[in-house]
Amino acid sequence: SERRGDASGLDCSGSKWRNKKVSGDDERRDGEGYSRPEYPRTFLVSLRTMLMTYYAEPITCLIRELSRLPGVGEKTAARFAFYVLNTNKEYAEGLARCLIDVKEKIRLCSSCFSLADKDPCLICSDSSRRDDVICVVEDVKDMAAIEKMGGFKGRYHVLHGALSPLKGIGPDDIKINGLVDRARQGVIKEIILAVNSDMDGEATSLYITRLLKP
Repeated sequence: SERRGDASGLDCSGSKWRNKKVSGDDERRDGEGYSRPEYPRTFLVSLRTMLMTYYAEPITCLIRELSRLPGVGEKTAARFAFYVLNTNKEYAEGLARCLIDVKEKIRLCSSCFSLADKDPCLICSDSSRRDDVICVVEDVKDMAAIEKMGGFKGRYHVLHGALSPLKGIGPDDIKINGLVDRARQGVIKEIILAVNSDMDGEATSLYITRLLKP
């Protein structure tokens, strides 16, 4: 017997939902006389919830937490979750231990404000590096990129951001005062401003230049 479509214009007969021809002001045609599917948001949310109920609660919990990571959707989170589930227990324990260690052991270096598990950090405690040259970067990832090239042998200073009046980020919100304190010690002869070339980076460079100008 033929099954009727619902009020949204979807024909539920057969193995796949098909678009039924509709009429009126709401009709959106695709060139063949059929309307494109319009799934209500409530339908999509309920379908997602229904699919998640197929998994046990620990799996659902892991998928939910992984999907909160930047750029990770539910499909990718589910793939990660099942990878962890299907691997050995030692891997899962090591991953959990690394996550806890990152939150409990990582701190700011009291000298350059880089992220480290020791104070001072490895770069600041390296006696082979030059003390009279400092490279100023916005974040730790910029420092890592410069270190990867292998040409710089001085010290670093990590600002953890850039000045941005539009975003309400001022000098007290980043590590500029620490840079001034290091410059006043009289050891530094050269400061390299390796900040971004955007508007915020230019504002930061100008502010630091004026602040440290003799």
